[in-house]
Amino acid sequence: MIKRPEFSAVILDLDGLVLDTEKTYRIAWCSALETMGYSFSQNFYQRLSGLQYESIERIFLEQCGTDFDVALFRKISAEQWHDYVDAEGLAVKPGVFDLLAALTERQIPYCLATNSLSENAERNLEIAGIGYLFPNKVTRDQVKQGKPAPDIFLLAAKLMGYPIAKCLAVEDSVVGVEAAQVAGAIPIWVPDSYSKQTLMDSEKVCQLNDLVELGRLLF
Repeated sequence: MIKRPEFSAVILDLDGLVLDTEKTYRIAWCSALETMGYSFSQNFYQRLSGLQYESIERIFLEQCGTDFDVALFRKISAEQWHDYVDAEGLAVKPGVFDLLAALTERQIPYCLATNSLSENAERNLEIAGIGYLFPNKVTRDQVKQGKPAPDIFLLAAKLMGYPIAKCLAVEDSVVGVEAAQVAGAIPIWVPDSYSKQTLMDSEKVCQLNDLVELGRLLF
């Protein structure tokens, strides 16, 4: 049986944890790269989960060569992403509403902490219709370094007024969990169903299936 952690505040990732966005990015990237004449396996795209956009573009440059047209990739992938989301929307992951309601009822502060830029995070929350649920947010452009550096988590803890050691950091990606560990938070790993990533020393990290299970553990 998993032991309930002692905590005072909660830090939540956005993409892949609160919103089912990871698959939308992969669809857009795959479509854009194929349009440009490149092809990669799904395992390749799954390894990109949780990375900041600068790192993702750097990986594409390494894989495709120095003549890779980053500007064209950005244009096509953005168009493909908007086309997909306009048709399909952005789904909220199971357990989000109940978890946030339980935290609010118990007056436990929580904060989003995402590798997305502020503009993109706000856009996605608006599309999903849940922006009002997250008055506290820390995004990639508010810190010097994104995950796997600890900066985003440390700023989130500071914003809520609690020591990072008293904060649960709930993540769906290995990159996010590693950043939480470096920061000194209490990591909770809820792997995205589309990700095939594995975590070293996973026995030291509480792993759950979804936020429904997290709510049951905490409350």
